[in-house]
Amino acid sequence: MATRALITGITGQDGSYLAELLLDKGYQVFGLVRRSSSENFERISHIQDRITLLSGDLMDEVSLINVLRDSRPREIYNLAAQSFVQTSWSQPVLTSETTALGVTRMLDAIRIVDPEVRFYQASSSEMFGRVRAIPQNENTEFYPRSPYGVAKVYGHWITVNYRESYHLHASSGILFNHESPRRGLEFVTRKVTHGVARIKAGLDTEIRLGNLEAQRDWGFAGDYVQAMWAMLQRDEPDDFVIATGQTHSVRELCEVAFAAAGLNWEEHVTIDPAFLRPAEVDLLVGDPSKAQSILGWKCDVDIYGLIEMMVAADLDALRS
Repeated sequence: MATRALITGITGQDGSYLAELLLDKGYQVFGLVRRSSSENFERISHIQDRITLLSGDLMDEVSLINVLRDSRPREIYNLAAQSFVQTSWSQPVLTSETTALGVTRMLDAIRIVDPEVRFYQASSSEMFGRVRAIPQNENTEFYPRSPYGVAKVYGHWITVNYRESYHLHASSGILFNHESPRRGLEFVTRKVTHGVARIKAGLDTEIRLGNLEAQRDWGFAGDYVQAMWAMLQRDEPDDFVIATGQTHSVRELCEVAFAAAGLNWEEHVTIDPAFLRPAEVDLLVGDPSKAQSILGWKCDVDIYGLIEMMVAADLDALRS
């Protein structure tokens, strides 16, 4: 009988790649979706006939209990959140309700319905914020610098708390930035690659960005969902940093993306103070050695292959 898995945030970038991975492994896949007039199923449209979508909301624990009773999953991957850092400044309470308290509601639903469920929590490198050590590993102190980062710290520690208090198989993946052609346009990598494609097509002449010196550890989302799955296959739950171990600036991102389309980035990038954060996270770079040694995980796509893949996809999308 096929293993049953429930994915929250299945319509997002990570959810769509994870759903593909689990289907390839023979899982029966359920996805939690909110009743919303604006829900976008584009990322999962090619597999929608192979998954079962269930209505529920991380704001409503009763709905989560009902979804768990209906789907009876063996594994739950909690990827749903208000996940855009910039938005968390303008919607801090909503961010807290979904990204922080939503985790508690799901863990409590598991405790009530089936404590044998294996649970994955999507933690974030934004929890490190003003970094206390370089590179950052599982033991590095958290110092979040945005409402999103603060909410993710809560979600991380409540997962640890339920693991230790109720002996749940609950693991967290502290994922550093991971991108793909399915990344939302509000994220800087996709904003750049989509902007490059529009400039190449003659539709725009510039991209407006904030801090070009901010440095991030960027990997490919398709690689990172492999680590999520690997965590829930272990007998013992634990927390793992998932990263490339390499850091690059937004300036380098621009250089690679524009070069992939045969353009000079300096002719098209404008600094706009509107895109500067109230509190900036300057340098994030993860140490993935624990995941590499214990999970046998590795990232196959480097920053150059990733950005070239994204530019090519955006150019193709404009041509079609």
